[in-house]
Amino acid sequence: MLACTVYTLVAQSRVLPKYRAALVMSSMVTFIAGYHYFRIFNSFNESSVKNAVTIGTSQGSFNEAYRYIDWILTVPLLLVEVIAVLALAKAASKSLINRLVPASAAMIILGYPGEISTDSGTKILFGILSTLPFLYILYVLFVELTKSMDRQPEGVAATVSRLRLLLIATWGVYPISYLIPILVKNPSASQMAMLFTDRQIGYTIADVLAKCVFGLTIYKIAKMKSVAEGMKDDH
Repeated sequence: MLACTVYTLVAQSRVLPKYRAALVMSSMVTFIAGYHYFRIFNSFNESSVKNAVTIGTSQGSFNEAYRYIDWILTVPLLLVEVIAVLALAKAASKSLINRLVPASAAMIILGYPGEISTDSGTKILFGILSTLPFLYILYVLFVELTKSMDRQPEGVAATVSRLRLLLIATWGVYPISYLIPILVKNPSASQMAMLFTDRQIGYTIADVLAKCVFGLTIYKIAKMKSVAEGMKDDH
């Protein structure tokens, strides 16, 4: 995460000024994630005793809030990155941001009660509720955003399409990881620890793909557009 932060900051000189905001947001995403991963790792270590993990809200338990604070900051920024790098008309950008940012925040907020609950019914309920804004985000990205890409340089529209597919593929890992704890009925303490760890691994893999790979793709789009608009490709 921190390596991507440095790279996207250094790479700003390789794109036109109007696309640098997208790279700054990409740097913010990976920096925020990098910081929270230090906190997540520390919390995991503090809550791990004799191959078991203490889960809950008591002191010494694993604090899942670190991850959700990360997401509520970084997920809206990820979506705004896409809009920023496309450099759409002001009205179109504002319209997309006004729809995507609240939906992404709602998706994260609705997922948290289910994440910390030990009741399977509660997990499923809030999992379904958080899926509704997720489906709306997909609608905006695939239907509304497509209308705004007609004037993009050759190759950019195709790259943005792949970017959206990457977003779906990586975001698809989150609900799978979210549901891992309810896959085994009446698990033992050791099974609970294993399921918990598997979920954290799933979240981490998805985060690296959704933030680092996503950010590098944003840079690729910014570079393609800069070259198409006359910037010399010297790097």
